[in-house]
Amino acid sequence: MKLNNKLLAQMRAATRHLMDRQPVDTSKVIEDALNNASAMTQAAQERMRNLSPLHGGVAPGAHNTDMHDMLAELSRNLASGSGSGFSGGGFAANEPAPLLPGSFSDGSYTNAAGTRGYKLYVPSTYAGTPAPLLVMLHGCTQDPDDFAKGTQMNMLAEEMGCLVVYPAQSRQANASRCWNWFNDADQQRDRGEPSIIAGLTRQIMGEYAVDPAQVFVAGLSAGGAMATIMGTLYPELYAAVGVHSGLPFASAHDLPSAMAAMNGDFRRRQQPGRPIPIIVFHGDQDRTVHPANGDELIAPARDSAEAMAVEPGRVPNGHAYTRTTHKRADGRVHAEHWLIHGAGHAWSGGSAHGSYTDGRGPDASREMMRFFRTQK
Repeated sequence: MKLNNKLLAQMRAATRHLMDRQPVDTSKVIEDALNNASAMTQAAQERMRNLSPLHGGVAPGAHNTDMHDMLAELSRNLASGSGSGFSGGGFAANEPAPLLPGSFSDGSYTNAAGTRGYKLYVPSTYAGTPAPLLVMLHGCTQDPDDFAKGTQMNMLAEEMGCLVVYPAQSRQANASRCWNWFNDADQQRDRGEPSIIAGLTRQIMGEYAVDPAQVFVAGLSAGGAMATIMGTLYPELYAAVGVHSGLPFASAHDLPSAMAAMNGDFRRRQQPGRPIPIIVFHGDQDRTVHPANGDELIAPARDSAEAMAVEPGRVPNGHAYTRTTHKRADGRVHAEHWLIHGAGHAWSGGSAHGSYTDGRGPDASREMMRFFRTQK
């Protein structure tokens, strides 16, 4: 299709500009690509209205599917451009991944909104007594195995006696396996993907002994945006949220507004209920999801905080960072924001065995687990 070829060419141009460290030019290329794609899509839709099905008319959602693919490819290319050369957490990518004694098994969940598969890690120490449960939502183009390897969350789960479930986005729902965080229907309680993820969580809680006060949700990029949605819509189910390189609640309503939000120009929508306990990680050199999204994610908790503390630090032979904490009146930290200096669109402290990782730290997985354990 001409739409695909045109937009792909411009996306590749954006990637080349990024590799040359010209973010202003990159933004212009992205903007032009979206504008051209929008104009071409409108023209194509006009032509389709003049075609009858007998003459090969195209299904109404076909061009939206193409746009899903293009947006995901752009994110993938930009991330690989900013993250090339990253090393994993303590071992090289060509070394075998460590074997864990727990079980890592497949499952699925179905409700009226659809079916999603998942993988569940049960630590070897699980003995039928109530344990924490963490729901991990992968980013675009990823799957549960990739995300588990990159975040090394199963290793931590084995150490801390926690169950971890990794829901898998389907290619039928999104050709590039992105959670559809930018669709209105997927930003509402008991509808769309939120209903599936919540139902899947409850299914695990029904099959295993889970402490209902220690159920958490976290994610990367599109998965981080969906984790925010889950924590916002289901505060009685999830005790805290972890977001890495993600976006605020309902910050977009379609693909153009999704791209705008990723560039830091998001719509501000009132978040229902009280601020959720949240820990946020974001690289200040993220060219895929603008770091302003991290600031906005923390804003509800910041606005209701009684005290704030700023703590600079540096990982030995790794990234410097600024950690900002926000406390409630009872003195408990209910929000943390880690701004990682020099980091791009990648899971901080992750392993090179998975995609979108930066082994130069800090260790986002371990810090998330620490934060979650203080929220029970």
